[in-house]
Amino acid sequence: MTAAVLFDLDGTFADTAPDLGRAVNAMRAARGLPPVPLADTRRVTSLGARGLLGVGFNITPDHADYPVMREEFLRIYENNLCCDTVLFPGIADLVDRIEDLGIPWGIVTNKAERFALPLLQQLGYGKRAACIIGGDTTPHMKPHPAPLLAAAKAVGCAPEQCLYVGDDERDIQAGRAAGMRTVAVRFGYLNGSNPDAWDADGVVDSPAEILHIIN
Repeated sequence: MTAAVLFDLDGTFADTAPDLGRAVNAMRAARGLPPVPLADTRRVTSLGARGLLGVGFNITPDHADYPVMREEFLRIYENNLCCDTVLFPGIADLVDRIEDLGIPWGIVTNKAERFALPLLQQLGYGKRAACIIGGDTTPHMKPHPAPLLAAAKAVGCAPEQCLYVGDDERDIQAGRAAGMRTVAVRFGYLNGSNPDAWDADGVVDSPAEILHIIN
């Protein structure tokens, strides 16, 4: 039986796309530009500022204006972390069931702690999570296994006893590298990729299906 369940945050545990898209459109509005549809920003949400600024302004990290615009984007987002962000349907019930089983659960995300920690607090899950590992908690980010290994240590379980759930191929790569079982979710952002091709141990359409894998 699984001894701990770890979740990616954006696109797996919570639907953060509306607030991240809001930050991009606030920047566009300040420049007299029309808003970008949420459908356009949603698909690149897992890429963070790089993906969102790419869609919003057609710039890449090597653009001269990128560092300043990235800080502007992050500042706006930090001040509006949880306006429209919600858990994905079924996640709340899944977490309740996991806790009923006495299994610890946690979050492992590439989102920096300055965003991940307060966001989970505002969602009401900050104190319930056995660990929250951000993109800057360890020296490396996913797909490197370091964040997942740190999470396993924090929850007191061997990596091979952990199940990691994510919506990006980097999540599955990190989980495999850490020696964990992995689950890919089709309901996430997916970054335009096909989760069936990621070599995860399981692929699910809903959080409810994860419970069967846990058991």
